[in-house]
This record gives sequence, C-alpha cells and structure tokens, in this order.
Amino acid sequence: MKTNKIGLVSVAMLLLSTVSLHGQSKNANTETVNGHVYEPAKMEPADERINQLKLPDGFHISKFAALSNPRMMAVADDGTVYVTQREPGTLVCLRDTDNDGIADVQKVVAEKKMLHGITIHRGKMYLVTVKEVFIANINPDGSLGDMKEIIGDLPDGGQHPNRTLAVGPDEMLYITVGSTCNSCRETNPESATVLRASLDGKQRKVYSTGLRNTIGFGWHPVSKKMYGMDHGMDWLGDDVQHEELNELVADARYGWPFVYDDGKTVAHPQPPKDFTKEMWAQMSKKPALLYTPHSAPMQMIFYAGNQFPAQYKNDAFVAMRGSWNRNPPSGYEVVRVRFDKGGSPTAIEPFITGFLIKGEAPEGKDAIFGRPVGLAVAKDGALLVGDDTNNIIYRVTYAGAGRNNRKMYPQMISFSLPETQAAPDITINSKAFKQNSPIPDEHSDYGQKQSPPLSWSGVPKAAKSIVLMVEDPDAMSPKPFVHWLVINIPPAMNGLSASLPKSEMLSQAGGAMQGATNTSAIGYYGPHPPAGEPPHHYHFQVFALDTMLKLPSGFNRQAILDAMKGHVLAKGELVGTYQRK
Repeated sequence: MKTNKIGLVSVAMLLLSTVSLHGQSKNANTETVNGHVYEPAKMEPADERINQLKLPDGFHISKFAALSNPRMMAVADDGTVYVTQREPGTLVCLRDTDNDGIADVQKVVAEKKMLHGITIHRGKMYLVTVKEVFIANINPDGSLGDMKEIIGDLPDGGQHPNRTLAVGPDEMLYITVGSTCNSCRETNPESATVLRASLDGKQRKVYSTGLRNTIGFGWHPVSKKMYGMDHGMDWLGDDVQHEELNELVADARYGWPFVYDDGKTVAHPQPPKDFTKEMWAQMSKKPALLYTPHSAPMQMIFYAGNQFPAQYKNDAFVAMRGSWNRNPPSGYEVVRVRFDKGGSPTAIEPFITGFLIKGEAPEGKDAIFGRPVGLAVAKDGALLVGDDTNNIIYRVTYAGAGRNNRKMYPQMISFSLPETQAAPDITINSKAFKQNSPIPDEHSDYGQKQSPPLSWSGVPKAAKSIVLMVEDPDAMSPKPFVHWLVINIPPAMNGLSASLPKSEMLSQAGGAMQGATNTSAIGYYGPHPPAGEPPHHYHFQVFALDTMLKLPSGFNRQAILDAMKGHVLAKGELVGTYQRK
C-alpha cells in the first residue's frame, strides 16, 4: 500500500520462496518485499537555491541553457553541444557563439520517438532509440545529414528502455540494453547486457551480461579499460542494493538477477537448471566499487579537458538522478570517480551536492530542485550538467581557489530587465483576447496551436526594427518559459497576422526571423500549463530598437537580450491568461 507517496510498501507475491528486507528465506509459498516509496517535493531552481550548491573550492556553476527534458549529451569538435530530449523525441544543438558561457543558439536538428543515447565519432553522429540505431553526417552549420538506420531490432524496452551507446578504442560500437524488469529471468539473451557491434551495425554480439541497467559507461583514457555504472535492484531495502561501478570485459557476467553487490544472493528468481545461486556468484565478476543504493547513476564521462586542476585529469564524473524508493533519499548529485595513475578506480565521492534540501517542503518533507542526468565536457573544458526535471543545463567552470562566483540566467520577464529599460509607450492589442483576459483555446498548445493576431502603435520614428517576445513567468521551470521569439520585424509594420508558420524566415512579416522557444522548436508555442494549476500569465512584449539584430539561426532569448542591450527605444506589453480545463 502506498500512502501520500511516503511510507513503507509491503507487497506479498506468489513466488517460489520468501525474502525479508535482506533476502533471507522464510517459507516456500510467499515472498514479502519491503521498501520505502519516498518522492521529495519538487521546487523551482531559483537563483538563491543554485547559489547554495556545494562544489569543491574554486569551482563555480551557472546556467548554460534552458530546454525541456534534456537527457544525454555529446560535444562535437567545433564545440557544438548536442542534447537528446526523450520527450518529445528530438535532438537539439546548442551553440555559444559569443563565448559568454551561455548558449545563444538552440535548435532542433533531428526527431525520433524515444530518442536517448548519443555519441559522436569521426564527424558522424550515432543515435539510439529503444530499438533502433541511426548514423548521420554532421554538417558545418550543426544540422545533420540524412539519418540512416543501421540497427532496427534491439530488444523491447520494458522497465528500462533508455539505451546508450559509444564507440570504443577498438573502433566498435557498444550499446547498453537494460533489463525489462526489476528482477526476473529474461527471455531475450540481449536484454540486461552490453552489446558490441560493427560501426555499420551489420555484425553484433553480446559483450557482457547480468547488467540490470548500465546507462553510463566509458573507457579510461590511459588504461583503455571499460567501466560502467549499473543500477541496483529495487525492493531489497533502503540500503540494498548498492549502485555498482563495474569493469566491463568481454564475455563476463555481472550477477543480475541472482547475485548483487560483492557476491550476495537473492532468494528469487532461481538460476537456470544445473546452477545454484552460489555457483552463479562464483561465475560473476564482482564490482570494482559500490555507491549509495538507489542513487540512480546516469551519464558517465571521463574528464579529458584542460580547465580543471591536474588532479581531475582522467577521473570520471557520474550524474546521479536520485532515488524514488529510499528513505532518506539518495542521489540528486554529481559524483567524481577517482582513478589511480594506472587507470584503476579507487573511490567515489560527491562533486556537486545541494539539489536535495532536507526538510525544506511542508511538514518537514525533503525537497529537490534538480535531478542530474546528462554530462559532457565542453570544448573549453567546462563540465556541462543536464537536469531533465527542471529543464536546465548547467556549466561548471574552474576559476581558481577562493573564487566561487556564479553567473545566472536572468529570471524575470524580459520587459522588466535592465537590458530593456525604456518608456513603456507602445500599445499592444489583439483581436483574440484583451488585457489580462483568457487566451482562446485555438491559440494554446492544447488547441489548434495557432499564433494569435497582434497589433501595436506608438513605435518611434527612429526605430529600425521591432522585437516580439512571449514569456510565461508562472511556469515551474525554466522561469520564464519562452513561447515565442521574433526579431527584425520592420518598424513600418503595425502588427502580425494570426497563424504564422513555424519557419525561421517570415515573408509575411517583411523577412522577420523567428527564434527557438524553450521546447527548442522554432516559431510560436502556445500556452501549455499543466492541468490543475491556476491560470498562467503570458506576456506578449514588443520592443522598438534603434538597430537591426544580427543573430545566428536558432537564436534564443539570451541572444536577444545580449544583442538588444542599449538599443531599446520603446516597449509595450499585453498580458493574456490561460488555464487548462
């Protein structure tokens, strides 16, 4: 029974035998599984909370980009950052064209349902969904060439559908395939494994078995040994099973689902015929290191950059997304895996903590404002950390001992920022809704997704262009959520017609350009507040500038704010509301 998402869960199942919290047999008819379901309350990543994050001395953290559901990341040779979005199933490219530590280009370059794993090798992009692997050339502008499917029959996803992949030192493609269940005997021999395939996908075999769900893995830069972090089983108790760092070698088995940790066995399920659990434990390779149970390790990367101190070189970082079934909660952090000079792991220790706040929520409940998932090393050596729950990618840099200053994204709506200060003398109207009135369903993301008609007056004669920005400051994250960006609207135009296309160039608006919303898509993104929330306020903001803006394809809000600084002659605002019925 589950009560208010917090409490002790006791489930009786008709299985072959019984285990207690630590797997000790009781009788031959039923099995009792004990464990907590404890989901910390979600809070917004306000600047004051981010400022409380703990990092080693000399490191500082800032916001690099805001986009929905960032998962796995990879960085191309030219510094372009690629991020998969499992939902809605897109690949986004991010670029920092002015080198200020904030992405000012953000655009979708590929779409595949349940897209998750990503790696780049010799100028080619490899992507994996639940059952498919694709390859594509990377174009100079960051876009991709035609995506060619090289594998289309990976096992079904089940409980663990999030595949990852990478190319090893042997020029072979390695693909992780999680188990379909928490603890069971798989029917597909490729489930709960790491697969090894040729780069064209035509040859593949099982490389390692008995791995419940190894998402993060890689090769030590010196020893070339392969390591991966495996997710432990649920329902064995708060302190069982540990997360495992394994050295992954060919033809080795790693115990799951019969053996865990350093050789411990579970009562159910039973190994194949002619094998005992003890025999299986002897045949299974033990973990190199163990870490706090239920921390949920995600992407793992070895640090080969030149920005961090020398002692970080060739160590690994792992994103720990955090528990849902442990009291007290674990994870919600980024950890460092230390390796000795020979390339053997020696310890796992926290690197970024503070996303989990004890007793912050009502009634003393723990709260979180971040769940680290994706990791990557930027071209300049900074560490990028993606949070798929609060929709942020952070950038961790090293400034030297005693310097932990942090640079944050502006949080307020653009209309109120210092960059846009001017007399608010532009009047904005819409035939679809009035000031502080509901926006019709046809202009929401739940409806027909059509942009509303807008008109304005009071643009100064000295204006050279007009900018339109639509933001929702009531969204949980990112705050504000960007719904529409248009630049270089001719100053002679006194409005925009309804139902504009989602294209970069708007011929209907004198060649104006549309930028990327926080969904990373180009064009208007209608109101999309969650059901049950009070009405959100959507600020349609118009700025008259004394210049035209020269921004790259896929520009985002930050790029506009940087470019319009000191050029705003006048501005105006129309606020509409929307609540999902």
